[in-house]
Amino acid sequence: MKLSKRWLPAHILVWCYAVLLIVPLYYFLASAFKTNDEIFAHPFALPASFGFGNFRTAFESADLGLAVVNSTLVTVLALVLTLALALPAAFALARSSGRLASLVEKVFSLGFLIPTFAALFPTFLLAAATGLFHTRTFMVLFLPATAMPLSVVILVQFMRTVPKEMEEAARMDGASTSAVLRHVYIPMCVPGIATVLLLNFLTFWNEYLYSLVIIGPDPAQRTVQVALPTLKSITGTDYGVLTAGTVLTLVPVWIVYTVLQRRMQQALVSGAVKM
Repeated sequence: MKLSKRWLPAHILVWCYAVLLIVPLYYFLASAFKTNDEIFAHPFALPASFGFGNFRTAFESADLGLAVVNSTLVTVLALVLTLALALPAAFALARSSGRLASLVEKVFSLGFLIPTFAALFPTFLLAAATGLFHTRTFMVLFLPATAMPLSVVILVQFMRTVPKEMEEAARMDGASTSAVLRHVYIPMCVPGIATVLLLNFLTFWNEYLYSLVIIGPDPAQRTVQVALPTLKSITGTDYGVLTAGTVLTLVPVWIVYTVLQRRMQQALVSGAVKM
């Protein structure tokens, strides 16, 4: 009883926090099935019907099908390139102990200090100079550069926990450096890799500013975050359609999070135990 009373304030805070999350989510999902009149007249009431008219209108008006394909293409290719660059870099830093390695690791950490908007104009000039302006290709090459600081810092910490004896055993069996990375370090750092994938997926999928400036509003190449604002209207926005379109773009995020959440939880728990 004493223990339960001691934890009572914590339980109250947790439930209050849960309500703060659930109520806006319910309002958001319910609005996707309503008209404007229903949203403003009865914002928290259940929809009169659960038809998919708003979803169909949003999908067709903003051409979300093509936008989802574009976002998926850019995000997946950028994630692959990020891992292809971050894994070898983290592997080299984790196995090095000299001053140069420490300096390089600090340089990667400095990437957190650069605001997103500060690199907008140089990035615009770079895209124009390379002839990749208004293309998805530049975004595929640019997004991994923005993700390298976080990705390398996370992976280095995980790779440093791999026992050196395992690498020495692999070396005695004749494994090359690349084989050690593939067969020893990567399998043991799967939770860290999943964390990097999830965090970068959320960043890449939700990226708006650079996608708008670099790719532009071209319906053939624009991403979902650029396509969604086209559902707004100066004369009068249909908020049910806008909400339905937003729900459609969140489905891939929910799927990826569901797949990777267990690995990310393992990473957090293992990190807490090591600390």
